[in-house]
Amino acid sequence: MTRLGFLLDSDSCIGCHACTVACKSEHDVPLGVNRTWVKYIETGTFPDVARKFNVMRCNQCDDAPCMTICPTSALFRADNGVVDFQDDNCIGCKSCMNACPYDALYINPETNTAHKCNMCNHRLEVGLEPSCQIVCPTEAIKIGDLDDPTSEISRIIARDDVAVRAPEQNTKPKVYYRGADQASLDPTRTAIANDGMIWADTTPSHRSVSVTLGKKPADMDGVVARTAYTTAHQMTWKEMVSGYFVTKAIAGGTMMLAALQVLLGNADVQGAVGVMPPMIAGVFLALTGALLVGDLKQPGRFYFLLTKGNWSSWLVKGAYVLMAFAAVCAAWWIGGLADSPGTLKVLAIPAAILGAGTAGYTAFLFGQCEGRDLWQTPLLLPTLLGRAVIAGGAAFLVLDLFADVPDADAMAWACLGGITAVAALTWLELNGHQSRHVELAVHNMTRGQTGRIFWNGVVVGLVLPATLLIVHLAADLTSPGLAAVAGVMAVVGMFFAETAFVRAGQSVPLS
Repeated sequence: MTRLGFLLDSDSCIGCHACTVACKSEHDVPLGVNRTWVKYIETGTFPDVARKFNVMRCNQCDDAPCMTICPTSALFRADNGVVDFQDDNCIGCKSCMNACPYDALYINPETNTAHKCNMCNHRLEVGLEPSCQIVCPTEAIKIGDLDDPTSEISRIIARDDVAVRAPEQNTKPKVYYRGADQASLDPTRTAIANDGMIWADTTPSHRSVSVTLGKKPADMDGVVARTAYTTAHQMTWKEMVSGYFVTKAIAGGTMMLAALQVLLGNADVQGAVGVMPPMIAGVFLALTGALLVGDLKQPGRFYFLLTKGNWSSWLVKGAYVLMAFAAVCAAWWIGGLADSPGTLKVLAIPAAILGAGTAGYTAFLFGQCEGRDLWQTPLLLPTLLGRAVIAGGAAFLVLDLFADVPDADAMAWACLGGITAVAALTWLELNGHQSRHVELAVHNMTRGQTGRIFWNGVVVGLVLPATLLIVHLAADLTSPGLAAVAGVMAVVGMFFAETAFVRAGQSVPLS
């Protein structure tokens, strides 16, 4: 078994794009997306300036996060060490795109499946070289067996000073660069200038912070060069994912607080505890499923999560958590219809655990998105659980408008407690930057493109609901109206906050 890798000689690269054109021709790559591309950066101050070129592509990682997160094993490792893909298995979930720290994957607009550089594995299997290596006029692209000490690239790697992209991600990439400027390998050290790029119009999808030539804004400390040419990468997860955060928080949180109602001795309240909570949870669980399936590029293949499931992926684990939770909700509803408090007492703990699992498993899914450092925070799980308590409390406070909810003040206190916890966790997250990627993402979330959305989430989802709930509890109001308004605002603000978090996590360029 071989372990093939690339050596890209930046000292020899002339930026001719022959590799890009050959790749597009070999694989019929559509316009607007690329398996391989050349990035230009410009360094120095006039007149001492230089333009440098680097080829960007899949890094064929030994510890490939795209394979781990892929729910259907559409991404797999071939016998020669190449990370390849199988179109027929791909459901178009786009999780691999956020797992990759190198922006190497894209959704093919013609097949609606994930594609990337596979080293022309169909050629390798019959003894031919990759198309990019063949056409390179300066032999700047070399391929070889990294486990063979006599191969050319093994000798170069052992002898010369080489570098890899994003070594801190520990993916063990097998694409090595010789003579590359570190600024070209670390996208946080370059920026697109306000006058744009050569041969390309800049768009929001380039997701780069503009920098005026000759000036360095305070938030761009570390930028040492300008990006003169690169390819755009689209944001993959948007409002459907934000909505899915909220719907499953409502579903899971409602049953968590229904379990609390049982513990408070209210299992015999048929309507507001036995029947309505599982119905609310069921509706929002169905919405969660609809959002998950609707966000797939191949929605007709959603059942592959079960029939071809990859158990290393939290997309698959999460699907089973949702199904188990749905089963408990159904059993709870039947028990409520039968007016069986004993059934609810038996189901209280499973409902609370699976409700928490429904709300919180996405923290582990986002943790598998190695390319998005903001999402790696250990605070995400407690934040999601806190939001579930808020959403569950909000559901009961609104339900109190239509049914006599027992211990309604306890639901208000739970909602207020969740708001307080989430506010504290948010403050900790904003002041605990673990990396430059997180610093830039937080800057974008609070003061950049998503700043207004984020602060709407803080005001609408935390400050105002907390104020209304404090007034409701302090005044010992018997009318549920004010508390219900607070609950609705908390859920609306939650959507704003999740949207800012999802978008900001994808705002930092990876290539």
